[in-house]
Amino acid sequence: MTTWTYQRGHKIEIDFIKSIWVYADNKESIKNVRPCIRCGKMPTEEGYDACLGYLKDVKHACCGHGVEAGYQI
Repeated sequence: MTTWTYQRGHKIEIDFIKSIWVYADNKESIKNVRPCIRCGKMPTEEGYDACLGYLKDVKHACCGHGVEAGYQI
């Protein structure tokens, strides 16, 4: 069984042995932050998607990062 989703357009999956999220392409920890695959920007210092910036009173937002397949958990 594989559980996967996306982070800034990069497919990520859970490594059940280590109990951490990793990038699907190279199994590197997602703690090594990658830029958005659509705009190429890194997240802001606060962790927001740089292409969206700060959105007042919004708890969660995502530009989609060029992923049209949707999300699966």
